[in-house]
This record gives sequence, structure tokens and C-alpha cells, in this order.
Amino acid sequence: MFKLRDYQQETVDKVYQSMRTGHKSIMVQQPPRTGKTVIMADIARRATAKGNRILFVVHRQEIVQQVIKTFKANDVNMNISTIGMVQTITRHVEELEPPSIIFVDEAHHVLAKSYRRILNAFPEAYKLLFTATPYRLGGQGFTDVADDLITGKSVPWLIKNHFLAPIDYYAPSQIDISKLRTKSTGDYSEDSIKEALKPRIYGNAVRHYHELAKGMQAIAYTYNVDSAVRLARAFNSHGISARAVSGKTPKDERKQIIEDYRAGKIKIVTNAELFTEGLDLPNVDCVIMMRPTQSLSLYLQFAMRSMNPRKGKTAVIIDHVGNVERFGLPTDERHWSLEGVSKNNKRAASGTVIKPVTVCPRCFASFYRSGDTCPYCGMQLGQEKELEVVDDVKLKKVTKSRLNVVKRLQKSTIMKNVADKRPSELKNLKEIQAYGKLHGFKSGWAYHYAKQRGLIRK
Repeated sequence: MFKLRDYQQETVDKVYQSMRTGHKSIMVQQPPRTGKTVIMADIARRATAKGNRILFVVHRQEIVQQVIKTFKANDVNMNISTIGMVQTITRHVEELEPPSIIFVDEAHHVLAKSYRRILNAFPEAYKLLFTATPYRLGGQGFTDVADDLITGKSVPWLIKNHFLAPIDYYAPSQIDISKLRTKSTGDYSEDSIKEALKPRIYGNAVRHYHELAKGMQAIAYTYNVDSAVRLARAFNSHGISARAVSGKTPKDERKQIIEDYRAGKIKIVTNAELFTEGLDLPNVDCVIMMRPTQSLSLYLQFAMRSMNPRKGKTAVIIDHVGNVERFGLPTDERHWSLEGVSKNNKRAASGTVIKPVTVCPRCFASFYRSGDTCPYCGMQLGQEKELEVVDDVKLKKVTKSRLNVVKRLQKSTIMKNVADKRPSELKNLKEIQAYGKLHGFKSGWAYHYAKQRGLIRK
């Protein structure tokens, strides 16, 4: 039987093969929950056993401690190992002894100046850049920092071979993403957000957890600190133990919450921008998304946090904001490349976070704020009141067939929207492409016309 350790060893062998064939900077794609740190520890152990110094770069303090623990458990010589946060290392890079190997964790961040400064300081070192998602918001490729890409097994393969848990995914079906339009920055325009996500309730988090994942340990991802606190309060008021954490939570308190969660004393941790990348919480069985995002990397980190395998386990993902309609299911096969994506071809859903959703602390409606009162219950926003259960919306189980229907409906809707328009009335590249297809124009017409209209910028 093919074991996880065999899978990890296969990746290690591929890395060394790439090195032997002359590659110096290698990006290694590994899906979340497949033991990236163990793979790096094996390589670091071999390197330090030969007296070679290694440098390990991370971006969160919690991950530093986790890496140190894993490296010690795998017999890495810590006397010639430097493990630290990029923010610290970049300030002291001149003081470091040259490493033979530099490891970069969550390497989709590697194009940032701080990372580039570290990599450029040691031109002779091998660079091993590990990430689950070699993809960036701006469409930039990684060819400037990597000369080879090693990809891991697909998520369907990992589930079939019991390295990841299968999932049940629930989400609302009311979101009309065909109406979303991107600005030149890559973010959604405010007007299109209002049109696509008209104020409506996407389902009550407490009720849906109770119905779909009762008793499971869960992590809820919220859009800011206040919403994390309110959501934890909602769960606690219904007898479900929950704690809120964020970057503002004192270090000792945060550590205690993590320990209590691992010990099963806390059922749900609600958080804002904290437990996304790298941190190992193996007993997560459910993920609750209350934060919409355009980042594929963030989405997969959110969704797959619950997919650590256990016999008989099916993970539950409760998506209250329709992220699945932007990215598809986390179990979809994806094809990775070091090459960048041109602006006119990149997916709108590949980047930054959508404008934050406002969540009413009384009725828990989720909406884009346009005033000082909740559009559903009329509550003055900013007031703190007890949360009430809302039964207006029921999330539905997401399947590939349902997503395909959504895509067909979106495509059909665009075609209908442009059928009676003149070219000058078309508002964006998608409408222009639909118009060209409807009228049998050559494939290049849409691009040139959109560029002429100023809808595509170099």
C-alpha cells in the first residue's frame, strides 16, 4: 500500500533529480495537508548531515516554532540551521553565513522584495520554493525566481489513496457572479459588487453548523476581528464552545487557545487572517467561510484546512459567501505553471480580497454596507445585541454538475445581455467576447476592440 511517507519520499527524490540536472531554484507545488514541512525536513537532514548550512524562511512566528519542532523530530542538525521570519531575516541578511540550501515556505509570496533580497544575497545556494498554489494576483509568473517546477499529486488522487479526506461542500446559490466586473487593479468594482451581491442573507452560521457539522471541530474564517468576535459569541450563546483569535490576540492567549482546541476543549475557533497558511491543526473537520476572497491560494488554504484524513471521515465545508462559484471545488484538478498569465486572459478570481462583507450582529445577515442600518432587521450598525437564529436561507450541497449549470447560466446570461446591443454599448471584455462569438467575428476581434475602447491596458 502506498503510504504518505512514500509519497513524500517521491517528492524528495524529484527534488534531488532536478538538482542533479542543473536546476538551482526549484518551485515545489504540494497540495495543503500533504506534509510540506516533513519533505523539507528530510532534505534539510541530508544537507546538515554533510555539514551543509541551511536557511528556512517563513512569514509567521507560529510557523517558525512548528518548523523547529518538525526539524528536531527528523534529526536535522539545528546548529547549522537558521529558521526565521522573512521580516527578520531580510534585515540581517548580511550577518548570515552563506547557506547551501534556502527553503522558502508558502513561496507564492516569493516575488516580494523582502524575499528577493534574501535569495539574491546567496547566488550560489540552492533555492527550494514550496507552495500549494504557484499563482499570483497580478498574473505574474515565477520564471524570474525559479527554473524548474515539481508538481505534487492531484487532490482527487490524494483523496482516492486516503491521504486527504473527501468533502461535503455547502454553499448558497443566489450569487450572480456573472455581474462582477474587475477594475484595472484586478479587484472588483464597487458597482458590480452591489449588482452581483445584492444585500441578502447567505444562511445562519450557527444553524448550519448544527445541521451539517454538529459536534465537529471547526475553524471559521471571517473578514475582520469584530466579525470573528461576534461569531464566537453567537456559537457560545447556543452552547457551542468557541473562541475568537486574530493578530491582535496576545501571544500567550493565542497559544492557549490553540492548545485547548487541539485538546478538544474548544469546538470552534473563529479568526480573521490568522490560521490560513502553514499552521498545523490536525483535528479540524469542518471549515466555515464567512469571508469572500478573490485569492485562489487563500481559498484552497481555507477549504482544505479540514481535509486531514481519518478513517471514515468526510470533511464538511460550509461556504456562506459563494467562494466556490469563483474557484470551483477544492477537489478539482488544477494545472500549474511557472509562466505568468496576461492581464486580458487571467481569471478575475485570482487575487486580492473582495470588499469586506458587513455582518449584522443581531440577525447575522451578510451584505455589502451602503448605510448605517441593517437592510433586513433595521438595526443601527455598530450596536452590540444578542445574535438570533435566522432561518431564511438554506445552503445546498455543491456538486460538479451544479457548478456546471451555474457556468452555463452565466454564459447564457451574457449572451442574452449583448444580443440587442451595439458594440459601443458593450461594457467589458466578457461582453465584447460574447458579442463577437454571437456574430461570428474572428477570435482576435474582441481583444483588439476592447483595447481600442481602453478596456484592456498593457
